[in-house]
Amino acid sequence: MRRKGHGAVAPSAQSSSPEFKIVPDERTNSLVVLAGPVQMRQIKDLVAKLDLRPPNDTAKIHVYHLKNAQALEMVQVMGHDIRRYFTGVFAAGSGLAGLGGCKLTRRVPPVSEEVLGDQIGQLRRQRAPWTPCTGQPQAGDYVVVSLTVLEDGEPQEPKRYELVLGEGRALPDVEARIMTLSPGETGETEIQLPDDFPDAAKRGQRRVVRLTLHEAKRQELPALDDAFAREAGDFDSFEALRAAVRHDLEQEAAREADADVRRQALEQIVAANKLEAPRPLVERLLATYAQAYEIPDERLEKFAAEFRPMAEAQVRRDLVLDFVAEQQQLKATEDELDQRVAELARRRNADQAQVYASLQKAGRLKDLERQITEEKIFAYLLQQSTVTEA
Repeated sequence: MRRKGHGAVAPSAQSSSPEFKIVPDERTNSLVVLAGPVQMRQIKDLVAKLDLRPPNDTAKIHVYHLKNAQALEMVQVMGHDIRRYFTGVFAAGSGLAGLGGCKLTRRVPPVSEEVLGDQIGQLRRQRAPWTPCTGQPQAGDYVVVSLTVLEDGEPQEPKRYELVLGEGRALPDVEARIMTLSPGETGETEIQLPDDFPDAAKRGQRRVVRLTLHEAKRQELPALDDAFAREAGDFDSFEALRAAVRHDLEQEAAREADADVRRQALEQIVAANKLEAPRPLVERLLATYAQAYEIPDERLEKFAAEFRPMAEAQVRRDLVLDFVAEQQQLKATEDELDQRVAELARRRNADQAQVYASLQKAGRLKDLERQITEEKIFAYLLQQSTVTEA
């Protein structure tokens, strides 16, 4: 089944393509600019930032002292990257000049019995009580252990850990040794320090560790019957619980399908424009990621290499969305923000002013505004695209 987007289109969407042209006039030392209103504002802002009056109007070299950015990166931005941004995004004939050509496929996979069973199994484990076990633990059991590293035969400071065996939170050799112990017992084993060990000099080295099992517990899984359904929620029977879980999974699958459609649209627009992510923006985003994940300095290089593709994709995504929002005048309005806050207040059964103040204090109003803007952007993009239901 195919469906074509319909609905009102913003006036700017029906204007001519956003072509601009800049011609230098050496005789008058001026720039002749042919551009639409959006591009004209941006070009004026850029020129205003660069065309500063030198002292006594005599200097031929302008020196700009940067407070935050690196000079080399700024050169790249003002040179290659900004030029590519303007020519690749705003120039006539680019994919962004004709946003109606996206051909997208929406796939909503059916919820299988296996997926449904896994989800109900999670609910079952969440409701299952933990009871002490006296024998050797096994996969799925909760344990409390102390681990002591022996350096040249000398024990170091022991560390206490709580984990569920089989979830991959400990080295396989460590878990295997724990499962040979009973509560109260101590044993030793040799391990190889992993590649992400905090002390880089010791990575890959072998060490003997001493393990003490303090406590082990095992879950008693409840029967999957009507009583379990009533305990899990407001359900009269186990079949009603299954139906509700299936519905939730189907809703989640639909949301993921919608997200994939949005991803396809962005990928097609980026590919049509051969849009590259400006390096300084990527580096800044990587620094934000590293700070959020609290990456130590010695791991920054490896972290940046692993996360660079993600950061580049995010930068390209933001460039496209920001352009469409500006071109089509889709930025969230104050009224729309107020309406969204009112909706949140109704859901929480709270006062709207209190919810607004709480969001403002937490610095989340900007995030909410961005969310509304992106919803409007993707609604516009899908209106201009052909979506095939697979």
